[in-house]
Amino acid sequence: MDLKPPHVSPILTDPVPSNKSRLGIHSSLLAYSQQDSPLSNSGKYTKSNSKKNMGNLDDVRSNGWLDAMKASSPPRKKSTHKGSSAQVASFDYDVEDYNLWMLGYPSALDAFEKIVDRAKDKKIAMFLDYDGTLSPIVEDPDCAFMSEPMRTTVQSVAKYFPTAIISGRSRDKVFDLVKLTELYYAGSHGMDIIGPVSDILSVNHPNCIKSTDQQGKEITLFQPAREFLPMIDEVFKTLIEITKDIEGAKVENHKFCVSVHYRNVEENNWTTIGQRVHDIIKNYPRLRSTHGRKVLEIRPVIDWNKGKAVEFLLESLGLTNRNDVLPIYIGDDKTDEDAFKVLRERNRGYGILVSLARKESNALYSLRDPNEVMKFLQLLVNWKRDQETVKK
Repeated sequence: MDLKPPHVSPILTDPVPSNKSRLGIHSSLLAYSQQDSPLSNSGKYTKSNSKKNMGNLDDVRSNGWLDAMKASSPPRKKSTHKGSSAQVASFDYDVEDYNLWMLGYPSALDAFEKIVDRAKDKKIAMFLDYDGTLSPIVEDPDCAFMSEPMRTTVQSVAKYFPTAIISGRSRDKVFDLVKLTELYYAGSHGMDIIGPVSDILSVNHPNCIKSTDQQGKEITLFQPAREFLPMIDEVFKTLIEITKDIEGAKVENHKFCVSVHYRNVEENNWTTIGQRVHDIIKNYPRLRSTHGRKVLEIRPVIDWNKGKAVEFLLESLGLTNRNDVLPIYIGDDKTDEDAFKVLRERNRGYGILVSLARKESNALYSLRDPNEVMKFLQLLVNWKRDQETVKK
């Protein structure tokens, strides 16, 4: 089996399926029955109920939202990367405390020999988050560009290992930022995946559709939350309207989820922005909110996450239930924990957390920032290249 990723563009027009039932949410993905909460506009946010809902700011305090918002947003200081006008968020941390934390999550650079020793005679599959992993965290999400050395490094990784980027951003947006056709892409936390063609997948996953890209090459498009598109669009428009008076707030539509960024919002307004998002979401029982790094993310209530996306991609690559496969997932955010957990619980591979702040994680190793991620990936490429040279 050729395990190299397809060298085709992952940008395509969503196909019109011949069988509409294949686009619905499969019953196994739903958190509860559709009959309990039908798709409708009954929960639509209006100005008449906004004043009533906005009045009780204790909601976000009592249900833990405010604490979660603060916990996911460590103190930062602003800096500007050389040659760039984009302000990068760097985080203050206690060195002694961080060193103690590193005992539980040792550096993947220091443990590199141990990692590749286990990788001998195995096929490595590489999974990467984007923001905070391949690119620095910046004040404006639209300016989260990866460096050219990082792009070259990731391209080299994809030459030797099947490689996928799994991001909370929309699939199209993350491709626009990465601009590499050698990779697989999973956007919206894995709810919008382009993978290799597999007849087995189309049977096991009713939301799989065989399609073609702009170059006419066959690919598999998997969108388990396609039914939610009208609802997501409606919530996006509502959130734009109700946050426009909060200075620094930014709302992004990632197709299958919506992000409300409060990175540039004064901390004394976090309660307000949290309350307004809370008031909207409680009217949509089939949507939920999760907390990321200075962002609230609204997504469908289905049994799908980045961990499921990793499993799906491994299956599509024909790498499931094999002892000669070593998946490696590198990510920095809370949403990456689902992927770390999958690899840890099954003792299948390595989760690597990118963080300068001490936090509990399902990862086995850590890296400090995207620069260390690039060093690790370069070491991996050099190791593989040497392995192939020895075989020759």
